Amino acid sequence: MGMFGALDAASTGVSLGKTWLDASSDNVANLNTVRPAGEQPFRARLVVARARTGTEGVDVERIAEKGGPPEVVYDPENPLADKAGYVTRPQVDLTEEMTNIMMASRLYQANLSVMQQARDSYKAALAIGNK
Repeated sequence: MGMFGALDAASTGVSLGKTWLDASSDNVANLNTVRPAGEQPFRARLVVARARTGTEGVDVERIAEKGGPPEVVYDPENPLADKAGYVTRPQVDLTEEMTNIMMASRLYQANLSVMQQARDSYKAALAIGNK
């Protein structure tokens, strides 16, 4: 780890936290996005992270989509319903997304705290030479 390794590692955590927050927020925003029966539903986006090879920190490996069969429900009043009155519901679980938002927020905050502490330590080390 180089001289600024703590800052480098924490900055990757901040970036991962932001990506995770963005994905989960988008999922919550599409919680009620229905589509006509037969069309693919909105699928929740899941952030897949991996450790960096040879250095400290993490990277976003990819953004995956939740799988599984679509949920088709009868809702003849919906303007997007097909001729039989069915719509496809999004594959988003609000409880899961709120949990993800809390975890991503904590990840983001913890890494910002590490960056602040590392910055303060580097400042203190530089101040030693000025005395």
